[in-house]
Amino acid sequence: MTTFVLVHGAWGGAHTWRGVRPRLWSAGHSVFTPSLTGIGERAHLTGPHVSLSVHINDVVNTILYEDLTDIVLLGFSYGGMVVTGALAHIADRVRELIYLDAFVPADGQSAMELFGVGGPSTTTLGELWLVPPIDRAYDDPAETAFAEPRRTPQPIRTLTEPVRLPQPLESYAFGRTFVKALGDPRPADGPDVFWAAADRYRDHPDWRYLEHPSNHMIPQNDPEGLATILQSLTVTKGV
Repeated sequence: MTTFVLVHGAWGGAHTWRGVRPRLWSAGHSVFTPSLTGIGERAHLTGPHVSLSVHINDVVNTILYEDLTDIVLLGFSYGGMVVTGALAHIADRVRELIYLDAFVPADGQSAMELFGVGGPSTTTLGELWLVPPIDRAYDDPAETAFAEPRRTPQPIRTLTEPVRLPQPLESYAFGRTFVKALGDPRPADGPDVFWAAADRYRDHPDWRYLEHPSNHMIPQNDPEGLATILQSLTVTKGV
């Protein structure tokens, strides 16, 4: 039995994993899907104070209060920022770290920096502090009908705050995996944060690299396939 902690992306919520959770449960695994403050089902707690640090604490506290150890920790999309920042607090509890078509920041990088977009470091009185959802495509029209109304605006400080990573990812004892969604073509007009990560880790000796035919929304487009991938990654590659 494996303990999974699955962290959703920007404009999302724990409902991102509603198709994945039962498949892992039925195989006997333990699954935690913490909700990030201010978005998804916790949208009622939003405010200009919500930052990357708040989201990191959401995940860290789930792990510490539940006393989870030997976990498979996954960050999807923006969730890669969150799980990276969490390592300063819970790295010794991680067996495998998975980036699912996700941001993989170095120390001091923010999501906006990785996107190649500048942003304010602070929010002042009168400034806009919510970032509206970007368009995403789902394979199933029923999933589109479910997911789109639940994509809530993202507090901007979650995207502009730099992450803190005490040491390079490759120096940790846990395994590392990057999963790339191939359904989103490589852009012709410049770099793409997810393709850049794929290029970096495809042949890296300290990483597993996997590919999935879906577009970015893998958890909703293929929950069964994702559950199969997750169960295959329970043996640590290590350093």
